[in-house]
Amino acid sequence: MVRSVTIAVLAATVLQSGCAPLVVGAAAVGTVMVASDRRPADVQLADQRIELQAGQRVGSLVKDDGHVNITSYNKQALVTGETRTEALKQEVERTVAGIAEVRGVVNEIQVAPLASLSSRTNDTRLTGVVKGKFLDDAKFSPLYVKVVTESGVVYLLGIVTHKEADDATNIARHVSGVKRVVRVFDYIPEPPAQAQTQTPASEAAK
Repeated sequence: MVRSVTIAVLAATVLQSGCAPLVVGAAAVGTVMVASDRRPADVQLADQRIELQAGQRVGSLVKDDGHVNITSYNKQALVTGETRTEALKQEVERTVAGIAEVRGVVNEIQVAPLASLSSRTNDTRLTGVVKGKFLDDAKFSPLYVKVVTESGVVYLLGIVTHKEADDATNIARHVSGVKRVVRVFDYIPEPPAQAQTQTPASEAAK
């Protein structure tokens, strides 16, 4: 059973980054993700619906007064970007929360001028680097953790064990250029420890 969502913010240690973003065929990725995603298929579809509906409603609301992105994972909506006023930020949250399938909203919108194109391009690069690091380190399946980057802040979403969450956080926070890491996870129990193989008495006696 999935536990309630926990959010944590951690300062990023600026160290050197490793590999470039991984590029894989979209069809192959889609097939693997459906097979490996810990969300049931109906929840994956619900997340797609939430992102579509929220994007349409928020776009009509914000217009030129903000730049807002919505990412839904396990029906938990992460809202990032910028708005020009606090009132608009709160209205965006109420709008997203009003969508039928949304079970919670994490509002990370900044009241600030809209991010520049170069900033958004850098965010895309950082997301790719973090994903590539997940793959290189091979401590967990990269398909278990969704990565979103906004103004140098990396958001991690997924259904994970506490160890997987810690591993993902430690990897992301050591990527050069990452300012902070924000965890928006649902937690599941750690898998049972594998039984230790006992040495037969006959072997031990040798």
